[in-house]
Amino acid sequence: MLDDRKSAILRAVVEHYISTAQPVGSAAVAARADVSVSPATVRNEMTLLERDGYLVQPHTSAGRVPTEKGYRFFVDGLATQGEVDLSEASARQVRDFFTAAHGELEQVLHDTSRLLTSLTRSAAVVVGEQVSAAVVRSVQLVDLSPRLLLLVLVFNNGDVVKRSVELDGDTSTDTVADAQRYLSEHLVGRSWAEVSRWRPSAGAAPGVAPVVAEVAGSLDPGDRTDGSRVFVEGTSFLAGSLEARETVEQVLGILEQQLVVVTLLKELAERGVMVAIGSETGLHPLADCSVVLSPYRVDGEVAGTIAVLGPTRMDYQESVAAVAVVSQRLTRVLTEG
Repeated sequence: MLDDRKSAILRAVVEHYISTAQPVGSAAVAARADVSVSPATVRNEMTLLERDGYLVQPHTSAGRVPTEKGYRFFVDGLATQGEVDLSEASARQVRDFFTAAHGELEQVLHDTSRLLTSLTRSAAVVVGEQVSAAVVRSVQLVDLSPRLLLLVLVFNNGDVVKRSVELDGDTSTDTVADAQRYLSEHLVGRSWAEVSRWRPSAGAAPGVAPVVAEVAGSLDPGDRTDGSRVFVEGTSFLAGSLEARETVEQVLGILEQQLVVVTLLKELAERGVMVAIGSETGLHPLADCSVVLSPYRVDGEVAGTIAVLGPTRMDYQESVAAVAVVSQRLTRVLTEG
């Protein structure tokens, strides 16, 4: 534990370094209103913070920069302060985005990754869970014409499957409504694997049976994949914020490997880690990076993960707030439909 003065000095160093990317000297820290001690006292305290592993001095004549331990203290301090709010402009951007966010799940997730990049100026990753893990939440059958229907399956992860169904003969609106009720009774709560293999039983009413048979025939299991969908945006921001070219190439290489990204975010989430700093990610190429993540949910169940990836000197306050707010709004949009 650090006393109040050391805590204030360490926070000042972290915030100054995040802002300037330059080693922080005692004069810059002493000038802050929340420190209120002389530069000499600051220098003594910074020496002690360096001894305890919170700061490091890259050169003898230079100021100090935070270590992973220093960043961790700063981030943990954000958690104790309660909810960190987005700026007014960013909050408005999020509201406007989700007011207009409708359509296919894939497009919503893709656009959400762009939103996160815009808010944080960092690389953003949005992962959708495997289709095989989702179950049907609702079934809709729309008569486009007497011989053409549109089947719409909405899954509990927000995914939507649409199929055009051509009939051999004309059908009435009442028959379509009866077929929708029959399909709802038999498909809601089933996974895609179960739905794609489903065939109607002999219990369907005579007028409804031909319709549901055609619908069942339109559900080809080969049309869907079970892989998690990964959307990555803002890699140029990340590349521009890292100094060593070798580091940039390694980090961008990680982002190109979808399985690695999905596994990383899943493992961090399972450990309850919402902010992973440097070596805490468990991946050596990300030693100079930090990840801020949060799951999003549909009907109370985890449906995927959103995250931002930036340098260890990322703006943690803005990133933590952005990820928290966006995951909450994405959860609401996908749950409410």
